[in-house]
Amino acid sequence: MSKSVILYSKATCPLCDEAAHLLEELQNEMSFSFQTIDIYSDEELLEKFMLMIPVVEIDGDIIDYGRISKKTLRKRLL
Repeated sequence: MSKSVILYSKATCPLCDEAAHLLEELQNEMSFSFQTIDIYSDEELLEKFMLMIPVVEIDGDIIDYGRISKKTLRKRLL
């Protein structure tokens, strides 16, 4: 079963762009779906993640935030 990944981010966020790039690279190695959600689209998300972004959530669990580790993502996506 394919895992579901959400990347919480915002516009003009270099770390968010880096996290999205890592996820795209990992999609070449394994199968999972991922969507990006702008925290400014939802007041609750903005309040929850404002100082943490980017935040990667896999199947409902927050896996990593800030400087995202490709190694951590790969391990959790296997």
